[in-house]
Amino acid sequence: MKAMLSHEPGSPETLKLTEVETPAPGPGQVLIAVKAAGVNFPDTLIIRDLYQFKPPRPFAPGGEVAGIIEAVGDNVTGFAPGDRVLAGGINGGYATHFIADAARTNKIPDAMPFDEAAGFMLTYGTSHYALKNRANIQPGESLFILGAAGGVGAAAIELGKAFGAKVVAGVSSEEKAAFCRELGADETLVYPRELDRDGQKALSGEIKKLCGGEGANVVYDAVGGEYAEPAVRALAWEGRYLVVGFPAGIPKIPLNLTLLKSCQIVGVFWGAFTMRNPGLNAEYINEMFHFYEEGKIRPRITASFPLQEAAKALNLLQERKATGKVVLKT
Repeated sequence: MKAMLSHEPGSPETLKLTEVETPAPGPGQVLIAVKAAGVNFPDTLIIRDLYQFKPPRPFAPGGEVAGIIEAVGDNVTGFAPGDRVLAGGINGGYATHFIADAARTNKIPDAMPFDEAAGFMLTYGTSHYALKNRANIQPGESLFILGAAGGVGAAAIELGKAFGAKVVAGVSSEEKAAFCRELGADETLVYPRELDRDGQKALSGEIKKLCGGEGANVVYDAVGGEYAEPAVRALAWEGRYLVVGFPAGIPKIPLNLTLLKSCQIVGVFWGAFTMRNPGLNAEYINEMFHFYEEGKIRPRITASFPLQEAAKALNLLQERKATGKVVLKT
């Protein structure tokens, strides 16, 4: 098999296409011939040793794949060679073959293309868990999304609408705003790429205005940095601020704001949730597939690259130029 391996911490350009032995599935595992692999922001961190988990090197980044099962290990039930599936893990997806735990593997609908399947679970899983479990979002509430044109942000737009919320999409360009409107956002807000204190105050006021009433009931923050504080200030009474990611840097929030608004700052760590509560996660996955079959959610694959051009795909994400979902095809 071939894999894009990280031999040392560094930029996407340090990944090398390498021929390695195809592994055999162990007990409770399946071997997947990868047709497409999702590209996600954590992949840019894990190759620099900046992610929560640090796999032993050499390793291939990539936490989600879609393809066809080639072999199953002992004690595997419900799967057979030839099944069309998606699967996930911490790493290993940037390869022609992927070993997955059967418990973290799901059959995909017959009508779901492999590229959409590869771009489905991490983004929609994260956003579904964030909105349903962590925020307990309700019909009629307002949802403001920072980084709404990216993978998880785009998923949050569609899921927010599926849950009956008013969705305000925050983005960094008019092009991204148009993309979010296509996804169903009720309102869009184009924020500047750099913010001073006056800019933060103006941004907070604009969020409140577009969300209506006192402000946003839920803020979904996939950006962080200097955008976080004005978003917290734009929360309504008893609002929920979802901590999803920090491509703009890890922010520092004045905690007096939580007292003044009686609001919550809530962490979103979907990967850990799936391991700690697999039964509830399975229920959530079923609901997401139901939404997909109803046409309420669908990954927008806006860029695809061959496996050997993984660096180009990763650079799109870390330079914040990507909209929707980026995938690699083998």
